[in-house]
Amino acid sequence: MFKTIVLATDGSDGANRASELAAGLAKADGAKLIVAHVAEHTIGKGGGDLRADEGDVKSEIQARADELAAGGLEVEVEIRDELAGGPAHVLAELAREKGADLIVAGTRGHGSISGLLLGSVTHRLLHIAPCPVLAVPSA
Repeated sequence: MFKTIVLATDGSDGANRASELAAGLAKADGAKLIVAHVAEHTIGKGGGDLRADEGDVKSEIQARADELAAGGLEVEVEIRDELAGGPAHVLAELAREKGADLIVAGTRGHGSISGLLLGSVTHRLLHIAPCPVLAVPSA
């Protein structure tokens, strides 16, 4: 059913749970799994990574992708930078570029009022993604 699945991850526990489900779907369908992370940056004179642990997050994401590939999946890692517009737009564009059939994203419960239950990035993806979005609860 699926040929290309984008796994949106930020290294959180919710994203790790989504990773398990995305890997299962990719394995069942023989789909390619694109592990995608958007590094958010601040703009201005003191600009830099929004998260102090961004380097660690990227390393953990690569390690997880390596594990999945060792398990027999076709895995590609895409780490993109975002300066304005939000990570959801970057993920939606990536899905469009790669011809993704599905985006899998975890829920976090952080962010705006509309994102209290879903997570603001996942909530936004539901509105702008070029393909279905599977929101995976964190618990």
